[in-house]
Amino acid sequence: MESQTSLARTVRRLDRAIEERGLTRAQFLDPPVLAATTALPESVVRELLAGGRPPDDTVNERVRARIKALSDAHLRRHGTIMRDLAAEVSARTGISDVWARAVCDGRKTPNVELLHHLVGFFGVEGGESFFTAPADEALARVLRSLARKLEHPHLGPEAALQEVDPVAALLDRYGVVSSDLRMHGSVPRAQLERLLEGVLRSVLPQGGDGGR
Repeated sequence: MESQTSLARTVRRLDRAIEERGLTRAQFLDPPVLAATTALPESVVRELLAGGRPPDDTVNERVRARIKALSDAHLRRHGTIMRDLAAEVSARTGISDVWARAVCDGRKTPNVELLHHLVGFFGVEGGESFFTAPADEALARVLRSLARKLEHPHLGPEAALQEVDPVAALLDRYGVVSSDLRMHGSVPRAQLERLLEGVLRSVLPQGGDGGR
C-alpha cells in the first residue's frame, strides 16, 4: 500500500513538473518506453499508471521475469542468440554456460552474488532492487528520476539523477519537493534537518549498534 501511494505521489509530482514547463505528458509517461526502462510488461505499466494494483508476484518471480526481459532486449539489440548471451554471462561471472542460460532464459533464480554481477552486466540503475522491487516501486523509481531531470534542468542528465544531498534524498523518498514546503511557509534548513533527525530516531531500532 505504501509503495502504491508513493507511485501516485510521484506521478502527481511529475505531472506538476511537466505542466510547469509547458510539456506534454505523453513525452514522459510513454508505456512502451517505461516498460523497457523498468523491464516490466507494458500491460503492467499501463495498469499502474491508470491507478491499478501491482501484480501479486513473489520476489523470485520478479527477478526471473526481469532478467528474461533484459535478456530478450539484449538479444534484439545485438542480433545474437541466447547461447551467445549465456556464454558472455558465463565468461563474466564464472558460472557454467548451462546455468547462465537457465538464468537468462528466466527458468532459474540467481543467487545474490550472481544477481549483483547481472546489475553490472545489464547496466541497470538501482542495484539489486531493480530486479527485486515490486512493480509499482520499480516504476516510481524511474518516474522520480524523470521528475528530478525536470525540476533541476540546470544539472546535466546524469547529475540530475543524483540526489542533491541527504535531506533532499529523504524528502524525495516521501514525495516532498520544494514547492510543497513553500505552501507551508519557509522552513530553515537547520530546523528541517533537526526535524528529520528526530523522525529518524523515532523509527530506527534502538541499541544494538555498537559502531555508533
